[in-house]
Amino acid sequence: MEKLTIKDLHVNVEGKEVLKGVTLEIKKGQVHALMGPNGAGKSSLGQVLMGNPRYEITKGQILLDDKNITELPPNERAKLGLFMSFQYPAEVSGVTLSNFLRIARNSVKGESMGVIDFHKLLKHKMEELSMDSSFAKRYINQGFSGGEKKRSEILQMSILEPKYAILDECDSGTDVDSLKIISEGINKMRSPQCGILIITHYYRILHYLTPDVVSVMINGKIVKTGGKALAEEIDKKGFDAIKLEA
Repeated sequence: MEKLTIKDLHVNVEGKEVLKGVTLEIKKGQVHALMGPNGAGKSSLGQVLMGNPRYEITKGQILLDDKNITELPPNERAKLGLFMSFQYPAEVSGVTLSNFLRIARNSVKGESMGVIDFHKLLKHKMEELSMDSSFAKRYINQGFSGGEKKRSEILQMSILEPKYAILDECDSGTDVDSLKIISEGINKMRSPQCGILIITHYYRILHYLTPDVVSVMINGKIVKTGGKALAEEIDKKGFDAIKLEA
């Protein structure tokens, strides 16, 4: 089975060890929820997977469909099919969402989709996410609300069609209506061709998404793995109960 494999990953940032031997598999066709309290190292794992140079890998490997990508730069990882939506998406003045997405898709896919065909695709994807067509002409995330920024990130995922998508706190800063729309967008991306890693410390997004696998990270380590019942246990008892078991 094709999968994104993380093997015994140890990582430092600014002299501090933030990941302490993480081993994890994100399989194509599955939604894998990574849960844990604030400061557990969840977002750090996402940054490492995408190749953020601030994070120093001292031990371990990252394999994408058996290809070692541990030393590859972010753009090469993206071309191989890796995508990440950020917890705090950046605002980019002067670049419209439409132009950015067309250039990004053509770069990642290694093709040249024409403007007319791309705008047909973009219109369809925006309708699925209940995004007004005017957003396509706005600068990336500039003046967007928290929920609009997260919808924009899911729109990027939908347009780029990655093999593996890492969604870092895609439920933070959103109201209930936005959360439902974002979850519907993620559910539409579920397919045998895509594996999804959802990083969160809230249970609420899992009301709308049923994960195939749930892993719990505490203090830079995976301490427990299970199914949706594990997420429900955390919702009832909190992470302290998991800490006591670990």
